[in-house]
Amino acid sequence: MKRKVFWAIIALVIGFVIYQVYIFTLSENDNIKSIYLVPDDAVFIVDTERPIDTWDEISSSQIWTHLQKNQQINKLSEGINSLDETFKAKKEIFDFIGERNLVISVHVFSPKKYGLLYIADLQKFSKLIFLKRAISNLAGEGYKVTKRVYKEHEIIELYNKETRETLHLSFIKNQVIASYTHILVEKSIDQYVYPVIGRDVNFVEIKEKTNNDGFFNIYLQHKYLKDYLNCFTSSSNLDFLNKETFFYTGLDISIIEGVIVQATGYTNVDSNSQTYLKVLQKSGVGKRSVAKIAPKNTSLYLSFAFDDFKTFNSNLEKLQQENPAEFKMYTDQLAMIEDKLDINVSENIYSWIGSEIALIHFNTELSKNKKDIAAIIKTDDIDDAKENLQLILSKIKENTPLKYKQINYRGYPINFFDLKGFFKMLAGNMFSKMEKPYFTIIDDFVVFSTSPNTIKEIINNHLIGYTLESSEKFNDFNYHFEKKSSVFAYVNTPNSYKDLLSLVDNKTRRQLQKDKPFITCFSQIGLQLISEEDLFKSNLSFVYEHPDEIEINNKKEEELKKKLLEELIPYKDSINTQSSANFFNLPPIHPSDLSAKSYKEFYGNGNIKFEVDLNDGLKDGSYKSYYENGNIKVKGHYKNDKQSGTWKAYDEQKSNVIFKKQF
Repeated sequence: MKRKVFWAIIALVIGFVIYQVYIFTLSENDNIKSIYLVPDDAVFIVDTERPIDTWDEISSSQIWTHLQKNQQINKLSEGINSLDETFKAKKEIFDFIGERNLVISVHVFSPKKYGLLYIADLQKFSKLIFLKRAISNLAGEGYKVTKRVYKEHEIIELYNKETRETLHLSFIKNQVIASYTHILVEKSIDQYVYPVIGRDVNFVEIKEKTNNDGFFNIYLQHKYLKDYLNCFTSSSNLDFLNKETFFYTGLDISIIEGVIVQATGYTNVDSNSQTYLKVLQKSGVGKRSVAKIAPKNTSLYLSFAFDDFKTFNSNLEKLQQENPAEFKMYTDQLAMIEDKLDINVSENIYSWIGSEIALIHFNTELSKNKKDIAAIIKTDDIDDAKENLQLILSKIKENTPLKYKQINYRGYPINFFDLKGFFKMLAGNMFSKMEKPYFTIIDDFVVFSTSPNTIKEIINNHLIGYTLESSEKFNDFNYHFEKKSSVFAYVNTPNSYKDLLSLVDNKTRRQLQKDKPFITCFSQIGLQLISEEDLFKSNLSFVYEHPDEIEINNKKEEELKKKLLEELIPYKDSINTQSSANFFNLPPIHPSDLSAKSYKEFYGNGNIKFEVDLNDGLKDGSYKSYYENGNIKVKGHYKNDKQSGTWKAYDEQKSNVIFKKQF
């Protein structure tokens, strides 16, 4: 009898082994791709073939070491470490399974709320019933396990008694899907029957073009990006995002030298979209060169480049023709300007424009907390540009009642002309807010801005050599991008931090203020798009610096700039020294409107500091300055920007005359 039982057990074991061999070698593959289970409204899709090794490398980097000091990221890290310990506790299972392809997707499931879906490919191990049971038992005593059925698929619910969160799991063929948002698991099951993203030809195109040499791949579906960003800011700040411009971006993520995260890949464009990027995509690439005159403290440098302006303008007009009403407005405005000024726009403007038009943004003392934005045009022939711009200015003065002003600042003429529609004619809606601009010429560049103080600051930085091109950090970072591009965006995060706060909602602002060291540590961010056939070759990179190093370096930069400016501008305000020279040696002023009739500055308590009459942006007329207590300090008169007549200085308390000087 015992012998029969023994042989029966042996037969069962052999039968089980034969069954397993059949399962793993002879049975038909009945697998499904992970991407077929990703719901169609995914904003981001992360795809890695070696999640455990990838996590080991990332978690040991300088970047992750710093980020773990953040409370939320530390909580995530603890969760991952806890999960890692759970894996080790069931080591025999995971050694048996090995590393599996893991997909993580991000979805907005309701206004201001988003969730993550995890999809792991178990391949033929999904056929093992004991494995499903083992995974469901990983939870331990701290969890309550329940089950339910959705469209004939069992969903396992693991309720965490401590956090009161529920992890939802389900098995579909060779895939296990999981999420803390039950809707996403149900949407994933829906995709099993009718997959969308995995069969989208635009996604397939990008996936095939994107390398997988780095840690992992990430895919962005652009039409849902605005919904995701709206979780952190108001929709009014996102009007620049056009859902119809791009389809997908695919990026291969890697870390260079432990501190530079680089993501390279491709982006496809909707050929039917009526957008500015469509024009750039068809206009080739151009060399970036505005860093030669952009201040070193530039917070944003946005470059649009092309083979040549003639090609770009031709493509821009074709785009405008797709909207007959807009194109008629454009041609009518062009004809009106040419007729009114007696010029030919093609000959007098388009002829000297080179291969790059850029926007730069920075903050300065001169701006009085206003945003300094300048549009910069690289010229093909600077002498031709000077000649034609002077011709246009003379035509404005001769043929129209439009305002025309000019001041000279450190040898650079700053011109102003009230010529509505100039920039829209030049570059469509890209610079639509750049109306009534001031401009000057620096080297081979024509610099435009709605504020003369912005131009003065660019001139000052150029004269002292304090430019992006002189920055070793910028040049080291810029090395990771190609010299020619269609679009290039550079962000200096510490300089942009205040602007970022102004764009988000109150809840996000409070969180950003709390997390400042974990945002500004990515001190430089760059995005490059290069036209390549029907696609954009893409590069998104950012560099990590420890916040302490950033603060030390910023202080050094401020001291360096201050020293260079003092050498350039010898004036110092020594109000504590009682001498006539220090009362009557007045600092320069920087009015933001050269057409204004007067200019005033104020103390922090709201009292007026000084006031002066103006004529064409120059001091001309009465001048009065005051002590902080409101008493008169200095009184005099200007004529053609020079002190004239008798000037008087007064005592702070009794307002008695203490100095007089004749000019």
